[in-house]
Amino acid sequence: MQKVTTSRKVFLLVNYIVLGLIAFLCLLPLINVLAVSFSSSSAAAGGFVKLWPVDFTIASYKHALTKKEFIEGLYVSVQRVVLGYAINMVVTILIAYPLSKETTTLRARNVYAWFFIITMLFHGGLIPSYMTMKALGLLDTIWALVLPGAVHVFNMILLLNFFRNLPKEIEEAAYIDGAGHWKVLWSMYIPLSKPALATITLFTVVMHWNSWFDGLIYMNSPSNYPLQSYLQTIIVNPDSSTLSSTELYMSEVSDRTFKAAQVFLAALPILIFYPFLQKYFMKGLVMGSVKG
Repeated sequence: MQKVTTSRKVFLLVNYIVLGLIAFLCLLPLINVLAVSFSSSSAAAGGFVKLWPVDFTIASYKHALTKKEFIEGLYVSVQRVVLGYAINMVVTILIAYPLSKETTTLRARNVYAWFFIITMLFHGGLIPSYMTMKALGLLDTIWALVLPGAVHVFNMILLLNFFRNLPKEIEEAAYIDGAGHWKVLWSMYIPLSKPALATITLFTVVMHWNSWFDGLIYMNSPSNYPLQSYLQTIIVNPDSSTLSSTELYMSEVSDRTFKAAQVFLAALPILIFYPFLQKYFMKGLVMGSVKG
């Protein structure tokens, strides 16, 4: 066993301290939002809340969970994530598998690959995209949020390279036993690609959950806004009212604490979801980016 030198120990210690401080600084805004959401309206208005709640109360969360617009936005976001993830994964897998083959197997592989890659370099633009959605009759529907991003080229390239790194002998043995491409894909490639699929899952879920701009563009009715679009309208737009006079109880809830509660509730699903995929994340990201 190789002995760890003193300089190496010092380097690791300093490295851990620096990375820990950076991680803490990244978490500070979220901690502050959480503290404000659990604080009383007077403490939040007076600027007394830093990293710990003052006059602890859950009144803001009670109001947030009964707010009609918040619940509608949450439902649309969940619907978008489920539909968008299913479409993204199926399309990505079906594109990545044939493009992972050599040109001797798929002669026009490079042509097809560049057909997708060129979309990363050039975009049709906002106005043509809106006109396309309108011509297809998809405005103000959930499909306007999931279909334009059905093919995520970066995820496709990541999975394609991961497929190419898998041992060819496994595929050849399956062909000898009489398996076809569908059998090889679903029975061998997919089970062996858990790290890459977990990485793509994380990217896809976060992308759909955090997207807000397309909701403002393609949705005519605020009731069809995804959650992030709804939060953007109440936080960025100063004319939007988050609490009516009958909902606003200054002794417990203020506009600031109410917004903080909604923001934290919107971030909570991703905070819960990430740890389950974190062990696969780095492995899938690195292994899927080595071979081109």
